[in-house]
Amino acid sequence: PAPPFSRVFAELDPAPAPVPEGRVGLPALSEREVHVSGSAELSARPDRARVSLRLSSRKEAAAAARSSVSRRLQYIAHIARLRAVPEENMTVTEDFSRVENTYQMEAEVCIIFSDFGKMQDVCNLLIEKLGTSVTVSPPHFYHTPEATDTLRRQVCVTAVGNTRRKAQEVCRLFGQALGKPLLIKEEETKEWGGHIDSHLSHSADSQTLQERIQNATAYASCRVFAVFEIKGKENRRNKLL
Repeated sequence: PAPPFSRVFAELDPAPAPVPEGRVGLPALSEREVHVSGSAELSARPDRARVSLRLSSRKEAAAAARSSVSRRLQYIAHIARLRAVPEENMTVTEDFSRVENTYQMEAEVCIIFSDFGKMQDVCNLLIEKLGTSVTVSPPHFYHTPEATDTLRRQVCVTAVGNTRRKAQEVCRLFGQALGKPLLIKEEETKEWGGHIDSHLSHSADSQTLQERIQNATAYASCRVFAVFEIKGKENRRNKLL
């Protein structure tokens, strides 16, 4: 999207009149402000990936069907432990049914990865060792709520920083010094792209890993409006000292 329109308004009032002799107190400063709007846009790659593995076996004997799937489940768990995948990041669901004169055992293993390199190692090894006896789905990339909140905070803070730097440049142009902020207002925020934590993936199976990560990348923009106090010119002699 096109960057939002930025506006700058500076107000430099004449210096206040001196306090008449005999009066006690400081002269009241007239309002001297700079009004500035600024924006920022940031992106965040997904921080999680979910991979689903499906196993099935159909045998005439129930025990044989269960045993066939059980052995593969144990091997998958073994590989996950070797790659330091936390147990809480792996869930297993099983379904046992009778189909005509046979028994069918099905299982699905869902593994959540925060390290995408580790994810590739595990998937490649399982495909190599288990072959067609396991079906590995393409990874589904998404953002955790914590990652999304971090992106929102960072883009707001960055927009405020850009706005302050713009105000400093305006004051410097007029030979003034930027003072304290009087008002900081978040005017507009936008978010687009990225996938939330969902089992549904809208990506095509033909996409590469990097294309999937790019499609799941989240973007956020923020525009803020700020009012800063304008100080008088700095004493050059004091500045040099």
